[in-house]
Amino acid sequence: MKQKETLSTTPLKEAHIDLSNLLLEEMGDEHKASSVETPLRADAFDISDEEKIAAIAPHFKAIMEILGMDLRDDSLRGTPLRVAKMYVKELFQGLNPANMPSMTLFENKFQYNEMLVEKNINFYTNCEHHFVPFFGKAHVAYISSGKVIGLSKLNRLVEYFSKRPQVQERLTMQIGKALQTVLQTQDIAVMMDAKHLCVSSRGVKDDSSNTITTYFGGKFQEENTKNEFLKYIDIND
Repeated sequence: MKQKETLSTTPLKEAHIDLSNLLLEEMGDEHKASSVETPLRADAFDISDEEKIAAIAPHFKAIMEILGMDLRDDSLRGTPLRVAKMYVKELFQGLNPANMPSMTLFENKFQYNEMLVEKNINFYTNCEHHFVPFFGKAHVAYISSGKVIGLSKLNRLVEYFSKRPQVQERLTMQIGKALQTVLQTQDIAVMMDAKHLCVSSRGVKDDSSNTITTYFGGKFQEENTKNEFLKYIDIND
């Protein structure tokens, strides 16, 4: 219905351009994702990180100049290069599969067959629609199929998928599916509880709301196991 309302109020002149822009903007505001996989071009890693930094810096300098910033000022002169380095080396380093953390498995010698829960994993990422942050806590759990993994690796996997332009629904699914592959089990649960600055700092400007997304696989789709997980991670703690 919302799209129809938008279409009915759009002038007919140059409608093919205006409608396209309006629908693309609306898609971002509706927080829709196009795929479970992060959209990447086939040639995304044909150039080095250093070449990407060198290419991004002048573009960001142009943005600042268009905004009216005086880059002759000592405080601003280095900003384009700092931003370029931050994008490639920090905020979006998870785009590169080469930065995927090594995930060594070990035999479950203790024969621990109950649920293992790692809660309150901090994550910090950026919304792909407006390139502003969203951040919060991730809670993950698995039931061993005979293999276990170091606890810190769970944190590192969450961080890896967070370090790219993201949508929370996709981020949750990417972490869940990766854990199923790494741990060789379908019995995975992921919950992410986040605050979005694209909601609180712009648009509706609501700074009181949080967004929760979940991924349940295998035994976690059963009501009793799911409820046990939710009890352990009680987000009101």
